[in-house]
Amino acid sequence: MSNNDVFCSAADGLPALSEAVAAASSAHPIRIEGGGTKSFYGRPVEGTPVSTREHRGITSYDPVELIVSVRAGTPIAELEDALADQGQMLPFEPPHFGSAATVGGTIATGLSGPRRPWAGSVRDFVLGLRVLDHQGREQRFGGEVMKNVAGYDLSRLMVGAQGTLGLITEVTLKVLPKATASASLRLEMSQQDALQRLAEWGRKPLPLSAAAWHAGALHVRLEGGESSVKATASMIGGDTLEPGFWSELKELSLPFFTASDAPLWRISLPTNSAMLKLDGVAPDTLLLDWGGNQRWLKGAVDAHELRAVVQRAGGHASCFTPGAAEPFTPLSPVVAKYHEQVKRQLDPDAIFNPRRLYPDW
Repeated sequence: MSNNDVFCSAADGLPALSEAVAAASSAHPIRIEGGGTKSFYGRPVEGTPVSTREHRGITSYDPVELIVSVRAGTPIAELEDALADQGQMLPFEPPHFGSAATVGGTIATGLSGPRRPWAGSVRDFVLGLRVLDHQGREQRFGGEVMKNVAGYDLSRLMVGAQGTLGLITEVTLKVLPKATASASLRLEMSQQDALQRLAEWGRKPLPLSAAAWHAGALHVRLEGGESSVKATASMIGGDTLEPGFWSELKELSLPFFTASDAPLWRISLPTNSAMLKLDGVAPDTLLLDWGGNQRWLKGAVDAHELRAVVQRAGGHASCFTPGAAEPFTPLSPVVAKYHEQVKRQLDPDAIFNPRRLYPDW
């Protein structure tokens, strides 16, 4: 299947992107832009805007091999529609945060939806990338097969780097078939009981694909074969969950996220972490996703105290509210040293999204 079979709006904007990068310098860095739907995530970037929107389209798609290559400026919704026509999907269920969201922004931010603990993260499904280096040359990292493990794969290093290491031009992804059956359930229970129940279910071969708790209720999604989903739903019990819940959770559009302008914190924790002891935090200001591995906190808290509690539990906390003074947990000196060395090797003049992740580079 060629890109012309999928998009009538395919376009090769590589020459203009390459020229813009080659013209950049430490005094005149660039701000990489896609659809702008995730520009709130991280620190604001000052630089010449360079848009990937004119570099779009599926360049190859093999539904039999479950592999698709797509340019960075392609709207993620268009890619998902093309996959859905073949009964396939992006397993990591990426959030859009708006209709203009692009493939490049999805890869650069590395954000995954409710299915992530059971299917894998964005990074797990990236087979290869094409990236413009600091001289405007397109470099290819990775391959087009899952077993490509020769050496360290720089393509996966780009996932979540927020465009600070290079400008992503194209990505090759592994996709998966959609499940033949699905069911979503709601069960009344406390947060502690929910975490205990999820830990028990995690030791069984159940067709779980999403689990979230909020305000005294555990929400569960089952996906797989019809008999497996039906049997598990009968065992778990509960009420049928209202349509649209998982999409609204993925897009952070549930009332929990939109009812107030209070700061929003994303807490990432190891599997089967216990309840966090957060002073002054009311239960209704917490929403647990990813079976408890990802926890959202909506409210004004002391950033240092919150991060200290989360770090003691083996996790980290990021602030999703635009304009946060310190959106990401500061790195330890040793880890920061290695991050800075990678940045200097791949972007010696600091032209790509400077200070997006870290205040000094």
